[in-house]
Amino acid sequence: MAALLRRLLRPGRPLAALGRSLGRREASLGIDPGAAVRVRFAPSPTGFLHLGGLRTALYNYIFAKKHGGSFILRLEDTDQTRLVPGAAENIEDMLEWAGIPPDESPRRGGPAGPYLQSQRLELYAQAADALLRTGAAYRCFCSPQRLELLKKEALRSRQTPRYDNRCRDLSPRQVAEKLAKHPKPAVRFRLEEAAPAFQDLVYGWNRHEVASVEGDPVILKSDGFPTYHLACVVDDHHMGVSHVLRGSEWLVSTSKHLLLYRALGWQPPRFAHLPLLLNRDGSKLSKRQGDIFLERFAAAGFLPGALLDIITHCGSGFAENQMGRTLPELITQFDLTRITSHSALLDLEKLPEFNRLHLRRLLGDATQRHQLVQKLQALVGEAFGSQRPDSAVLDPAYVERVILLRQGHICRLQDLVSPAHSYLWTRPAVGRAELGALSEKADVIAKRVLGLFEGPARSLTQDTLNAELKKLSDDLEGTKHSHVMKLLRVALSGQPQGPPVAEMMVSLGPEEVRERIQKALSS
Repeated sequence: MAALLRRLLRPGRPLAALGRSLGRREASLGIDPGAAVRVRFAPSPTGFLHLGGLRTALYNYIFAKKHGGSFILRLEDTDQTRLVPGAAENIEDMLEWAGIPPDESPRRGGPAGPYLQSQRLELYAQAADALLRTGAAYRCFCSPQRLELLKKEALRSRQTPRYDNRCRDLSPRQVAEKLAKHPKPAVRFRLEEAAPAFQDLVYGWNRHEVASVEGDPVILKSDGFPTYHLACVVDDHHMGVSHVLRGSEWLVSTSKHLLLYRALGWQPPRFAHLPLLLNRDGSKLSKRQGDIFLERFAAAGFLPGALLDIITHCGSGFAENQMGRTLPELITQFDLTRITSHSALLDLEKLPEFNRLHLRRLLGDATQRHQLVQKLQALVGEAFGSQRPDSAVLDPAYVERVILLRQGHICRLQDLVSPAHSYLWTRPAVGRAELGALSEKADVIAKRVLGLFEGPARSLTQDTLNAELKKLSDDLEGTKHSHVMKLLRVALSGQPQGPPVAEMMVSLGPEEVRERIQKALSS
C-alpha cells in the first residue's frame, strides 16, 4: 500500500485523482462503498491445522484487516463420522498462536453465531424447505444400495459416476406414498442448464455447466445434516460474508453454488480462489506428512512470523518477493489482484533461514527479547536440569547475553540446547588431575588464559582470542597448539571435542570462563 500511495501521490497528481484510483481499485475487488468486508476461514475439524490451512486463513485475515473488515472462523463439522477429537480446539489454538486470531469464532462468539455447522441445522432445513416449495429441490428416496450399484456400473463402463436423477420427476402422489414408507428422505437440488458465469478475482471469468456432467446433488441428507454445497451457501449468506477466499479445488463447484444462491433469491459474495500450496517438487501437501501440522513447527521452535512469511513468500499477492516481512507489513503490502493462478511451491528447507531473520528481529525488541529469554530458560531447565550443578547459567542476564552473542549462528532457540551448545549450560566436573594428564604445563596455560580476561581485555573478540591463544602456544616450547586447545576445551566443557575454544570463550563470557578455569585448578 505504501508503494501504491507513492505512485499515486506523485507531483502534480490531484487528490481527486487519487480518490478515483483508490475507488476503482476497491471496485475491482467487489468492495461496495459503505459495506462491511467480511471473510471466513471454514475448515472441517477432521484433522489438525496444517500449512495449507494456515495459508488460506492468512490470506483471509490480511484481506480483512487491510480493508477494515472482520475475519470469521466457522467450523464445518457436518460429517460427524470423520471428526478428530481435539481438532476444533487445535485449529483455533493454532490461529491464535500464529497471531491471526478470528474476530468471530466458536470460542469467541459473535453476532452471526453459532459458528459450528452442527449447531445450525435449523437454518439448513429452512433453506431446503424453501427450495422444495419452489420446485428447485426434490426429495430422493434412493437407497444407499441403489446408489452404490449406479456408481459401480459407471466405473465398469469407464464413465464418471453420477446420479441418474431418478426421483426428480416423481408425481406428488408418488412422493406421498414413498414418504409414508420412508419419512426421512434426502433432498436433492435440481441443477439447471446455463449456469451463471462469474468473475473470479484470481482466475477471471468462469462458468461450469454442472448439469451436463453431474447428477442432481444431495443438499440435505436423511439424517438432517447438510452437505457442503448447501451449508456454505446458507452460512455465507446469514453471516454476511462479502468475499469468499478459498482453495482452487472449489472453483468448479462455484457455478453450482451460484445456482443455489439464485434459487434462494440471495445475492452471492465475490469469489477469489487461491492456487494450491504444493511441495517444492510439485507434489501435493498431504496430511500424512506429519511435519506439515502447525503444532509440530511450534514444538520445534519455529516462530509464527517465519511461517507466515514463508507461505506468502512462495506464492503471490505482493508487488515484491522479499524475505522477512512481518504481519503488519503483510497486511499493508497485500494486493489480492496480484495473486496468480500458478500453484505456490513451498521449500521448507528455507524455513530455518526465515526463522533466523525473524528471531533476530524479535531480539531487537526489549519486550520480545525478555520473552525469548524466559523461553530459553525453560528449554535449558528441561534439557539440562539433572546435569546443572549451579543455577548461575539460568541467570537472565547470562541467558540474554548468550542469545545475543549467538543470534547470528542459530535459527531456533532449540539450537542453543543442542549437544554442540551443552557447554553453555553445564559446568564440567574437571579438576587439576584431568588437566595435568593432558599437559604438564596445565597450570601455566590456565594462568596465562586467566590473564587474558583481566582489566581492559575483558571485551576480547573471537578473532583477538584466536591470535592470543596462538601466541600462548608459540611461547610454550614443546607444546603443540592443538594440545593447548584440547586442554582448554576440556576445562571449559569437559569434552575433548566441540566448538572452537575462542568461540566458547566469547559465548561463555569472561566471568564464566574465569569461574570454570579457577574451579578446575582448585579441584
